[in-house]
Amino acid sequence: MFVTSVAVISPDPGRSRQLYVDTLGLPLADETGSAYLHSEEVPGTRHFGIWPLAQAARACFGQDEWPGHLAVPQASIEFEVADRAALDAAAEELTAAGHDLLHPPREEPWGQVVARLLSPEGAIVGVSFAPALH
Repeated sequence: MFVTSVAVISPDPGRSRQLYVDTLGLPLADETGSAYLHSEEVPGTRHFGIWPLAQAARACFGQDEWPGHLAVPQASIEFEVADRAALDAAAEELTAAGHDLLHPPREEPWGQVVARLLSPEGAIVGVSFAPALH
């Protein structure tokens, strides 16, 4: 349906903050104290963020370290689908086409349901259904 979110994945969120917030002036904030800077107010996007690498590792693998046998991701992009059934079908289609999911569809604490894979370029690609966006 649309691109849900774009995030750079940073091993050094402080340096990334200097570029995106201090220098470029993007209105990124962390309302929850989680160290994930983000905004829904960057024109042209629904969501833009600086995702700490440790948080990406936790979201995909339940651990703070990115697995050494996989490319370290530089960015994340998520594509929104119409509903949960479409998400489940998309995950099955990706698997049938030979793509290895980092994890199957699962619900995040904020209500989004997402399945993720690592693209050939080293980006985390998510297919998601976020009820709040519908």
